[in-house]
Amino acid sequence: MAAPRGSLEYRVGILYFLLYAFGDAAPDVTRPCPCCKCINSLSHDRETVHEHLMINGILQDYRIWNFHGEKLIVQDHDNKELHYSVQQVSEVTSHEPMVQEMLHDAFGIHEGSTSNENYIGASTSHTPMESNVKDFYRLIEEGKQQLYTGCTEFSKLSFLVELFQLKVNGKWSDKSFTALLDFLRRVLPSEAQVPKSFYEAKKLISSLGLHYEKIHACPNDCMIYWGENENEQACKVCNLPRWKNLQKSSRRSYKGGKKRLEVKIPAKVFWYFPLKPRLQRLFMLSKTSENMQWHFKKRVSDGNLRHPADSRAWKEFDERHYEFASDPRNVRLGLAADGFNPFKNQSTSHSTWPIVLMPYNLPPWECMKPYSIILSTLIPGPKAPGNDIDVYLRPLLTELKDLWENGIATFDACDKKMFQLRAALLWTVSDFPGLGCLSGWNTYAKNACPTCADNTDAVYLKHGKKWSFRGHRRFLPLDSEM
Repeated sequence: MAAPRGSLEYRVGILYFLLYAFGDAAPDVTRPCPCCKCINSLSHDRETVHEHLMINGILQDYRIWNFHGEKLIVQDHDNKELHYSVQQVSEVTSHEPMVQEMLHDAFGIHEGSTSNENYIGASTSHTPMESNVKDFYRLIEEGKQQLYTGCTEFSKLSFLVELFQLKVNGKWSDKSFTALLDFLRRVLPSEAQVPKSFYEAKKLISSLGLHYEKIHACPNDCMIYWGENENEQACKVCNLPRWKNLQKSSRRSYKGGKKRLEVKIPAKVFWYFPLKPRLQRLFMLSKTSENMQWHFKKRVSDGNLRHPADSRAWKEFDERHYEFASDPRNVRLGLAADGFNPFKNQSTSHSTWPIVLMPYNLPPWECMKPYSIILSTLIPGPKAPGNDIDVYLRPLLTELKDLWENGIATFDACDKKMFQLRAALLWTVSDFPGLGCLSGWNTYAKNACPTCADNTDAVYLKHGKKWSFRGHRRFLPLDSEM
Protein backbone atom coordinates (compact mmCIF):
# COMPACT_ATOMS: atom_id res chain seq x y z
CA MET A 1 0.00 0.00 0.00
CA ALA A 2 1.48 3.34 -1.05
CA ALA A 3 2.04 5.96 1.63
CA PRO A 4 -0.35 8.97 1.64
CA ARG A 5 0.90 11.84 -0.50
CA GLY A 6 1.15 14.31 2.38
CA SER A 7 2.86 11.96 4.81
CA LEU A 8 6.46 12.26 5.93
CA GLU A 9 7.22 8.82 4.51
CA TYR A 10 6.05 9.89 1.05
CA ARG A 11 8.09 13.13 1.10
CA VAL A 12 11.22 11.28 2.19
CA GLY A 13 10.64 8.67 -0.52
CA ILE A 14 10.37 11.41 -3.17
CA LEU A 15 13.64 12.97 -2.02
CA TYR A 16 15.33 9.56 -2.18
CA PHE A 17 13.97 9.04 -5.70
CA LEU A 18 15.21 12.45 -6.87
CA LEU A 19 18.65 11.71 -5.44
CA TYR A 20 18.70 8.38 -7.29
CA ALA A 21 17.39 9.81 -10.60
CA PHE A 22 19.36 13.07 -10.78
CA GLY A 23 22.31 12.56 -8.42
CA ASP A 24 24.77 15.45 -8.86
CA ALA A 25 23.42 16.44 -12.28
CA ALA A 26 23.23 20.09 -13.30
CA PRO A 27 19.97 21.98 -12.56
CA ASP A 28 18.99 22.10 -16.25
CA VAL A 29 19.32 18.32 -16.78
CA THR A 30 15.96 16.66 -17.46
CA ARG A 31 14.70 13.19 -16.59
CA PRO A 32 11.39 11.36 -17.31
CA CYS A 33 8.72 12.39 -14.81
CA PRO A 34 6.90 9.39 -13.21
CA CYS A 35 3.91 11.40 -11.95
CA CYS A 36 0.37 10.24 -12.76
CA LYS A 37 0.02 12.81 -15.56
CA CYS A 38 3.44 12.69 -17.26
CA ILE A 39 3.66 8.85 -16.90
CA ASN A 40 7.37 8.85 -17.84
CA SER A 41 6.60 10.13 -21.34
CA LEU A 42 7.58 13.75 -20.58
CA SER A 43 10.91 14.93 -19.19
CA HIS A 44 11.47 17.84 -16.80
CA ASP A 45 14.21 19.25 -14.58
CA ARG A 46 14.66 18.22 -10.97
CA GLU A 47 12.54 21.01 -9.46
CA THR A 48 9.62 20.43 -11.85
CA VAL A 49 9.66 16.67 -11.28
CA HIS A 50 9.60 17.24 -7.52
CA GLU A 51 6.64 19.60 -7.88
CA HIS A 52 4.74 17.15 -10.10
CA LEU A 53 5.30 14.26 -7.72
CA MET A 54 4.02 16.28 -4.76
CA ILE A 55 0.93 17.53 -6.62
CA ASN A 56 -0.01 14.64 -8.95
CA GLY A 57 1.48 11.69 -7.07
CA ILE A 58 3.77 8.98 -8.40
CA LEU A 59 2.63 5.99 -10.48
CA GLN A 60 1.82 3.29 -7.93
CA ASP A 61 3.03 0.47 -10.21
CA TYR A 62 6.37 2.16 -10.89
CA ARG A 63 8.39 0.01 -8.49
CA ILE A 64 11.36 -0.75 -10.74
CA TRP A 65 12.87 2.61 -11.73
CA ASN A 66 13.98 1.37 -15.15
CA PHE A 67 13.24 4.76 -16.73
CA HIS A 68 15.90 6.19 -14.44
CA GLY A 69 18.69 3.63 -14.76
CA GLU A 70 17.68 0.83 -12.40
CA LYS A 71 18.52 -2.62 -13.78
CA LEU A 72 15.79 -5.21 -14.27
CA ILE A 73 16.03 -8.40 -12.20
CA VAL A 74 14.25 -11.52 -13.43
CA GLN A 75 14.01 -14.67 -11.31
CA ASP A 76 14.13 -18.15 -12.76
CA HIS A 77 12.33 -21.23 -11.43
CA ASP A 78 15.10 -21.86 -8.88
CA ASN A 79 14.66 -18.32 -7.49
CA LYS A 80 18.14 -17.37 -8.66
CA GLU A 81 18.54 -13.77 -9.71
CA LEU A 82 19.41 -13.28 -13.37
CA HIS A 83 20.71 -9.87 -14.48
CA TYR A 84 20.26 -9.04 -18.14
CA SER A 85 21.55 -6.19 -20.20
CA VAL A 86 21.06 -5.13 -23.80
CA GLN A 87 24.64 -6.11 -24.66
CA GLN A 88 24.03 -9.66 -23.44
CA VAL A 89 20.86 -9.92 -25.52
CA SER A 90 22.64 -8.84 -28.68
CA GLU A 91 25.30 -11.49 -28.22
CA VAL A 92 22.93 -14.38 -27.69
CA THR A 93 21.41 -14.45 -31.13
CA SER A 94 24.28 -13.14 -33.20
CA HIS A 95 24.21 -16.31 -35.30
CA GLU A 96 20.61 -15.60 -36.34
CA PRO A 97 20.33 -11.86 -37.09
CA MET A 98 16.82 -12.13 -38.56
CA VAL A 99 15.42 -13.80 -35.44
CA GLN A 100 17.27 -11.30 -33.26
CA GLU A 101 15.76 -8.37 -35.17
CA MET A 102 12.30 -9.92 -34.98
CA LEU A 103 12.50 -10.34 -31.19
CA HIS A 104 13.81 -6.83 -30.62
CA ASP A 105 11.08 -5.34 -32.81
CA ALA A 106 8.33 -7.39 -31.20
CA PHE A 107 9.31 -6.33 -27.68
CA GLY A 108 10.64 -2.86 -28.45
CA ILE A 109 14.22 -3.54 -27.31
CA HIS A 110 16.75 -2.18 -29.78
CA GLU A 111 20.52 -2.35 -29.67
CA GLY A 112 22.38 0.91 -29.43
CA SER A 113 19.56 2.84 -27.77
CA THR A 114 19.94 4.53 -24.43
CA SER A 115 16.27 3.91 -23.72
CA ASN A 116 16.17 0.18 -24.42
CA GLU A 117 15.91 -0.83 -20.82
CA ASN A 118 13.54 2.06 -20.22
CA TYR A 119 11.12 0.77 -22.76
CA ILE A 120 11.06 -2.67 -21.17
CA GLY A 121 9.16 -1.05 -18.33
CA ALA A 122 6.64 0.74 -20.56
CA SER A 123 3.43 -1.00 -21.47
CA THR A 124 0.07 0.05 -22.81
CA SER A 125 -1.00 0.94 -19.31
CA HIS A 126 2.33 2.69 -18.52
CA THR A 127 3.31 0.04 -15.97
CA PRO A 128 6.31 -2.33 -15.89
CA MET A 129 5.95 -5.35 -18.17
CA GLU A 130 7.62 -7.99 -16.03
CA SER A 131 5.63 -10.76 -17.76
CA ASN A 132 6.62 -9.49 -21.22
CA VAL A 133 10.26 -9.29 -20.13
CA LYS A 134 10.12 -12.93 -19.06
CA ASP A 135 8.57 -13.87 -22.41
CA PHE A 136 11.32 -11.98 -24.21
CA TYR A 137 14.17 -13.76 -22.43
CA ARG A 138 12.36 -17.09 -22.73
CA LEU A 139 12.30 -16.63 -26.51
CA ILE A 140 15.93 -15.52 -26.44
CA GLU A 141 16.85 -18.79 -24.73
CA GLU A 142 14.85 -20.78 -27.29
CA GLY A 143 16.65 -18.86 -30.03
CA LYS A 144 19.93 -20.17 -28.60
CA GLN A 145 18.83 -23.81 -28.53
CA GLN A 146 19.77 -25.88 -31.58
CA LEU A 147 16.96 -27.82 -33.18
CA TYR A 148 19.07 -30.92 -32.60
CA THR A 149 22.73 -31.56 -31.88
CA GLY A 150 24.86 -30.49 -34.83
CA CYS A 151 22.12 -28.42 -36.53
CA THR A 152 23.61 -25.00 -37.30
CA GLU A 153 20.96 -23.87 -39.78
CA PHE A 154 17.96 -23.62 -37.45
CA SER A 155 17.32 -22.98 -33.80
CA LYS A 156 14.13 -24.11 -32.10
CA LEU A 157 12.59 -20.64 -32.50
CA SER A 158 13.61 -19.96 -36.09
CA PHE A 159 12.36 -23.43 -37.11
CA LEU A 160 8.90 -22.73 -35.70
CA VAL A 161 8.74 -19.23 -37.17
CA GLU A 162 9.49 -20.48 -40.68
CA LEU A 163 6.98 -23.31 -40.31
CA PHE A 164 4.27 -20.85 -39.32
CA GLN A 165 5.19 -18.66 -42.29
CA LEU A 166 4.70 -21.63 -44.61
CA LYS A 167 1.39 -22.42 -42.93
CA VAL A 168 0.10 -18.88 -43.53
CA ASN A 169 1.34 -18.66 -47.14
CA GLY A 170 0.02 -22.13 -48.01
CA LYS A 171 -3.26 -21.70 -46.10
CA TRP A 172 -2.76 -24.98 -44.26
CA SER A 173 -5.36 -26.13 -41.81
CA ASP A 174 -4.47 -26.73 -38.16
CA LYS A 175 -5.03 -30.46 -38.70
CA SER A 176 -2.60 -30.62 -41.64
CA PHE A 177 -0.01 -28.62 -39.66
CA THR A 178 -0.24 -31.12 -36.79
CA ALA A 179 0.19 -33.96 -39.29
CA LEU A 180 3.31 -32.29 -40.69
CA LEU A 181 4.78 -31.91 -37.19
CA ASP A 182 4.14 -35.59 -36.54
CA PHE A 183 5.91 -36.48 -39.80
CA LEU A 184 8.91 -34.25 -38.96
CA ARG A 185 9.23 -35.83 -35.51
CA ARG A 186 9.59 -39.23 -37.22
CA VAL A 187 12.05 -38.01 -39.88
CA LEU A 188 14.35 -35.83 -37.75
CA PRO A 189 16.57 -37.23 -35.00
CA SER A 190 14.74 -38.26 -31.86
CA GLU A 191 16.36 -35.43 -29.89
CA ALA A 192 14.94 -32.79 -32.24
CA GLN A 193 12.77 -30.30 -30.35
CA VAL A 194 9.71 -30.49 -32.59
CA PRO A 195 6.31 -29.76 -30.97
CA LYS A 196 3.73 -32.53 -30.95
CA SER A 197 0.78 -30.48 -32.20
CA PHE A 198 -0.25 -27.13 -33.65
CA TYR A 199 -1.53 -26.04 -30.24
CA GLU A 200 1.82 -26.71 -28.59
CA ALA A 201 3.73 -24.91 -31.36
CA LYS A 202 1.41 -21.92 -31.20
CA LYS A 203 1.80 -21.72 -27.44
CA LEU A 204 5.59 -21.52 -27.75
CA ILE A 205 5.61 -18.42 -29.98
CA SER A 206 2.34 -16.82 -28.88
CA SER A 207 4.29 -14.00 -27.19
CA LEU A 208 5.35 -12.69 -30.62
CA GLY A 209 1.76 -12.02 -31.66
CA LEU A 210 -0.90 -9.50 -30.66
CA HIS A 211 -3.89 -10.53 -28.59
CA TYR A 212 -7.59 -10.23 -29.40
CA GLU A 213 -10.81 -10.30 -27.39
CA LYS A 214 -13.92 -12.41 -27.77
CA ILE A 215 -16.95 -10.34 -26.76
CA HIS A 216 -20.44 -11.75 -26.30
CA ALA A 217 -23.36 -10.02 -28.01
CA CYS A 218 -27.14 -10.21 -28.21
CA PRO A 219 -28.31 -12.30 -31.22
CA ASN A 220 -30.65 -9.43 -32.16
CA ASP A 221 -27.75 -6.93 -32.17
CA CYS A 222 -29.27 -4.95 -29.28
CA MET A 223 -26.21 -4.75 -27.04
CA ILE A 224 -22.82 -6.28 -26.28
CA TYR A 225 -21.69 -7.70 -22.96
CA TRP A 226 -18.78 -5.32 -22.53
CA GLY A 227 -17.89 -2.51 -20.17
CA GLU A 228 -20.62 -1.91 -17.59
CA ASN A 229 -22.68 -4.74 -19.15
CA GLU A 230 -19.92 -7.35 -18.96
CA ASN A 231 -21.61 -9.39 -16.21
CA GLU A 232 -25.19 -9.16 -17.48
CA GLN A 233 -26.94 -12.47 -18.14
CA ALA A 234 -29.71 -11.24 -20.47
CA CYS A 235 -30.20 -8.48 -23.01
CA LYS A 236 -31.52 -5.25 -21.50
CA VAL A 237 -33.55 -4.49 -24.64
CA CYS A 238 -35.15 -7.74 -25.84
CA ASN A 239 -34.54 -9.89 -22.70
CA LEU A 240 -32.99 -12.72 -24.71
CA PRO A 241 -30.61 -14.81 -22.57
CA ARG A 242 -26.88 -14.44 -23.03
CA TRP A 243 -26.31 -18.20 -23.22
CA LYS A 244 -27.65 -21.03 -25.31
CA ASN A 245 -29.48 -23.68 -23.29
CA LEU A 246 -27.29 -26.60 -24.28
CA GLN A 247 -26.27 -29.61 -22.24
CA LYS A 248 -23.63 -32.28 -22.72
CA SER A 249 -23.43 -35.74 -21.19
CA SER A 250 -20.37 -36.71 -19.21
CA ARG A 251 -18.89 -40.17 -19.70
CA ARG A 252 -18.47 -40.59 -15.97
CA SER A 253 -21.28 -42.49 -14.29
CA TYR A 254 -23.18 -40.72 -11.56
CA LYS A 255 -25.42 -42.84 -9.31
CA GLY A 256 -25.98 -45.43 -11.98
CA GLY A 257 -26.46 -42.97 -14.86
CA LYS A 258 -24.68 -40.27 -16.81
CA LYS A 259 -24.22 -36.93 -15.15
CA ARG A 260 -25.82 -34.04 -17.04
CA LEU A 261 -23.50 -31.05 -17.12
CA GLU A 262 -24.77 -27.67 -18.30
CA VAL A 263 -22.35 -25.99 -20.68
CA LYS A 264 -22.61 -22.24 -21.11
CA ILE A 265 -22.28 -21.38 -24.78
CA PRO A 266 -22.73 -17.71 -25.73
CA ALA A 267 -25.57 -17.00 -28.14
CA LYS A 268 -23.34 -14.76 -30.28
CA VAL A 269 -19.65 -13.84 -30.21
CA PHE A 270 -17.68 -11.27 -32.18
CA TRP A 271 -13.94 -10.62 -32.24
CA TYR A 272 -12.26 -7.35 -31.33
CA PHE A 273 -8.59 -6.67 -32.00
CA PRO A 274 -7.33 -3.84 -29.71
CA LEU A 275 -5.95 -0.91 -31.67
CA LYS A 276 -3.40 0.56 -29.26
CA PRO A 277 -0.85 -2.31 -29.26
CA ARG A 278 -1.09 -2.54 -33.05
CA LEU A 279 -0.31 1.14 -33.51
CA GLN A 280 2.53 0.80 -31.02
CA ARG A 281 3.93 -2.13 -32.98
CA LEU A 282 4.15 0.07 -36.11
CA PHE A 283 6.62 2.33 -34.30
CA MET A 284 8.42 -0.49 -32.49
CA LEU A 285 9.30 -2.12 -35.82
CA SER A 286 12.51 -0.64 -37.14
CA LYS A 287 11.35 -1.07 -40.75
CA THR A 288 8.05 0.79 -40.37
CA SER A 289 8.76 3.47 -37.75
CA GLU A 290 10.50 5.71 -40.29
CA ASN A 291 7.75 5.22 -42.88
CA MET A 292 5.15 6.38 -40.35
CA GLN A 293 6.50 9.92 -40.90
CA TRP A 294 6.71 9.68 -44.70
CA HIS A 295 3.71 11.98 -45.24
CA PHE A 296 5.60 14.80 -43.49
CA LYS A 297 9.30 14.22 -44.28
CA LYS A 298 9.36 12.71 -47.78
CA ARG A 299 6.07 13.64 -49.47
CA VAL A 300 6.43 15.99 -52.47
CA SER A 301 3.95 18.85 -52.13
CA ASP A 302 3.48 20.26 -55.64
CA GLY A 303 -0.31 20.60 -55.80
CA ASN A 304 -0.91 17.12 -57.26
CA LEU A 305 -3.00 14.59 -55.38
CA ARG A 306 -0.76 11.57 -54.76
CA HIS A 307 -1.47 10.87 -51.11
CA PRO A 308 -4.37 11.57 -48.71
CA ALA A 309 -2.12 14.25 -47.13
CA ASP A 310 -2.56 16.25 -50.36
CA SER A 311 -6.34 16.34 -49.94
CA ARG A 312 -8.33 19.34 -48.77
CA ALA A 313 -9.85 17.36 -45.88
CA TRP A 314 -6.38 16.51 -44.49
CA LYS A 315 -5.19 20.12 -44.74
CA GLU A 316 -8.32 21.55 -43.13
CA PHE A 317 -7.99 19.03 -40.32
CA ASP A 318 -4.39 20.21 -39.70
CA GLU A 319 -5.56 23.83 -39.57
CA ARG A 320 -8.27 23.08 -37.02
CA HIS A 321 -6.13 20.81 -34.83
CA TYR A 322 -2.69 22.36 -34.92
CA GLU A 323 -1.51 20.64 -31.72
CA PHE A 324 -2.28 17.20 -33.15
CA ALA A 325 -0.67 18.02 -36.50
CA SER A 326 2.49 19.38 -34.86
CA ASP A 327 3.76 15.83 -34.30
CA PRO A 328 3.87 13.97 -37.65
CA ARG A 329 4.01 10.64 -35.79
CA ASN A 330 0.38 11.00 -34.73
CA VAL A 331 -1.60 8.50 -36.78
CA ARG A 332 -4.35 9.40 -39.28
CA LEU A 333 -6.75 6.52 -39.86
CA GLY A 334 -9.45 5.61 -42.34
CA LEU A 335 -12.18 3.08 -41.54
CA ALA A 336 -13.71 0.66 -44.05
CA ALA A 337 -16.54 -1.82 -43.56
CA ASP A 338 -18.41 -4.22 -45.81
CA GLY A 339 -20.00 -7.66 -45.70
CA PHE A 340 -18.90 -10.81 -47.52
CA ASN A 341 -19.76 -14.48 -47.71
CA PRO A 342 -16.84 -16.47 -46.22
CA PHE A 343 -18.14 -19.79 -47.56
CA LYS A 344 -17.67 -18.95 -51.27
CA ASN A 345 -21.19 -20.12 -51.99
CA GLN A 346 -23.45 -17.41 -53.31
CA SER A 347 -26.57 -19.46 -52.59
CA THR A 348 -25.76 -19.46 -48.88
CA SER A 349 -27.42 -16.59 -47.03
CA HIS A 350 -24.56 -15.45 -44.83
CA SER A 351 -22.87 -12.09 -44.28
CA THR A 352 -19.76 -11.58 -42.15
CA TRP A 353 -18.67 -7.98 -41.60
CA PRO A 354 -15.00 -7.06 -41.02
CA ILE A 355 -14.11 -3.54 -39.80
CA VAL A 356 -10.62 -2.54 -40.95
CA LEU A 357 -8.44 0.54 -40.45
CA MET A 358 -5.86 2.02 -42.82
CA PRO A 359 -2.91 4.01 -41.38
CA TYR A 360 -2.44 6.86 -43.86
CA ASN A 361 0.91 7.95 -42.39
CA LEU A 362 2.57 5.33 -44.57
CA PRO A 363 3.61 5.96 -48.20
CA PRO A 364 0.84 5.46 -50.79
CA TRP A 365 2.43 2.22 -52.00
CA GLU A 366 2.38 0.85 -48.44
CA CYS A 367 -0.74 2.08 -46.65
CA MET A 368 -3.17 -0.03 -48.73
CA LYS A 369 -1.13 -3.24 -48.73
CA PRO A 370 -2.79 -6.21 -46.95
CA TYR A 371 -0.02 -6.36 -44.34
CA SER A 372 -0.54 -2.66 -43.48
CA ILE A 373 -4.32 -2.81 -43.05
CA ILE A 374 -5.37 -3.32 -39.41
CA LEU A 375 -8.28 -5.65 -38.72
CA SER A 376 -10.24 -4.06 -35.89
CA THR A 377 -13.53 -5.94 -35.53
CA LEU A 378 -15.00 -9.11 -37.05
CA ILE A 379 -18.79 -9.42 -36.81
CA PRO A 380 -20.05 -12.91 -37.69
CA GLY A 381 -23.28 -13.69 -39.56
CA PRO A 382 -25.50 -15.14 -40.67
CA LYS A 383 -27.19 -11.77 -41.05
CA ALA A 384 -25.60 -8.35 -41.50
CA PRO A 385 -25.66 -6.00 -38.50
CA GLY A 386 -27.27 -3.25 -40.60
CA ASN A 387 -27.91 -0.01 -38.73
CA ASP A 388 -27.01 -1.76 -35.46
CA ILE A 389 -23.35 -1.87 -36.44
CA ASP A 390 -22.71 0.98 -33.98
CA VAL A 391 -23.28 -1.52 -31.15
CA TYR A 392 -20.24 -3.51 -32.29
CA LEU A 393 -18.15 -0.38 -32.92
CA ARG A 394 -18.32 0.69 -29.27
CA PRO A 395 -14.96 -0.86 -28.17
CA LEU A 396 -13.19 0.71 -31.14
CA LEU A 397 -14.78 4.13 -30.62
CA THR A 398 -13.87 4.04 -26.93
CA GLU A 399 -10.25 3.32 -27.81
CA LEU A 400 -10.17 5.98 -30.54
CA LYS A 401 -11.58 8.56 -28.13
CA ASP A 402 -8.86 7.78 -25.58
CA LEU A 403 -6.17 7.93 -28.26
CA TRP A 404 -7.45 11.35 -29.33
CA GLU A 405 -7.75 12.85 -25.85
CA ASN A 406 -4.89 11.21 -23.93
CA GLY A 407 -2.74 9.19 -26.32
CA ILE A 408 -0.45 6.38 -25.23
CA ALA A 409 3.27 6.19 -24.40
CA THR A 410 5.06 4.57 -27.36
CA PHE A 411 8.66 3.78 -28.21
CA ASP A 412 9.91 5.12 -31.55
CA ALA A 413 12.49 2.72 -32.93
CA CYS A 414 13.67 5.36 -35.40
CA ASP A 415 14.38 8.16 -32.88
CA LYS A 416 15.17 5.70 -30.04
CA LYS A 417 12.96 7.48 -27.51
CA MET A 418 9.47 7.54 -26.07
CA PHE A 419 6.67 9.82 -27.23
CA GLN A 420 2.96 10.24 -26.61
CA LEU A 421 1.16 8.68 -29.58
CA ARG A 422 -2.25 10.03 -30.56
CA ALA A 423 -4.60 8.97 -33.36
CA ALA A 424 -7.56 10.41 -35.25
CA LEU A 425 -10.15 8.89 -37.59
CA LEU A 426 -10.37 11.12 -40.66
CA TRP A 427 -13.06 9.41 -42.74
CA THR A 428 -14.82 6.16 -43.62
CA VAL A 429 -14.64 4.22 -46.88
CA SER A 430 -17.60 2.11 -48.04
CA ASP A 431 -20.12 1.57 -50.81
CA PHE A 432 -23.47 3.41 -50.69
CA PRO A 433 -25.38 0.75 -48.66
CA GLY A 434 -22.41 0.53 -46.31
CA LEU A 435 -22.53 4.31 -45.90
CA GLY A 436 -26.10 3.95 -44.70
CA CYS A 437 -25.04 1.39 -42.07
CA LEU A 438 -22.08 3.39 -40.78
CA SER A 439 -23.74 6.82 -40.71
CA GLY A 440 -27.39 5.89 -40.12
CA TRP A 441 -28.44 7.84 -43.23
CA ASN A 442 -31.39 6.37 -45.14
CA THR A 443 -29.89 5.58 -48.55
CA TYR A 444 -33.11 4.12 -49.94
CA ALA A 445 -35.54 7.05 -49.51
CA LYS A 446 -36.09 10.26 -51.48
CA ASN A 447 -33.20 12.12 -49.86
CA ALA A 448 -30.72 9.29 -50.42
CA CYS A 449 -27.84 11.60 -51.34
CA PRO A 450 -26.33 12.93 -48.08
CA THR A 451 -24.78 15.86 -49.96
CA CYS A 452 -27.91 17.11 -51.72
CA ALA A 453 -30.39 16.04 -49.01
CA ASP A 454 -33.65 18.01 -49.55
CA ASN A 455 -32.48 19.23 -52.96
CA THR A 456 -32.36 15.70 -54.37
CA ASP A 457 -34.44 15.41 -57.57
CA ALA A 458 -36.23 12.06 -57.10
CA VAL A 459 -39.39 10.44 -58.47
CA TYR A 460 -41.25 7.56 -56.83
CA LEU A 461 -42.11 4.74 -59.27
CA LYS A 462 -45.65 3.70 -58.47
CA HIS A 463 -45.52 0.24 -60.01
CA GLY A 464 -41.85 -0.45 -59.29
CA LYS A 465 -42.30 0.75 -55.69
CA LYS A 466 -38.90 2.38 -55.49
CA TRP A 467 -37.32 5.79 -55.89
CA SER A 468 -35.76 6.83 -59.19
CA PHE A 469 -33.25 9.64 -59.68
CA ARG A 470 -33.61 10.10 -63.44
CA GLY A 471 -33.54 13.89 -63.39
CA HIS A 472 -30.75 14.26 -60.87
CA ARG A 473 -27.78 15.51 -62.94
CA ARG A 474 -26.40 18.00 -60.49
CA PHE A 475 -22.73 17.10 -60.87
CA LEU A 476 -22.77 16.22 -64.58
CA PRO A 477 -22.00 18.66 -67.43
CA LEU A 478 -24.94 19.73 -69.61
CA ASP A 479 -23.60 17.85 -72.65
CA SER A 480 -23.06 14.61 -70.74
CA GLU A 481 -24.48 11.50 -72.40
CA MET A 482 -25.10 9.73 -69.08
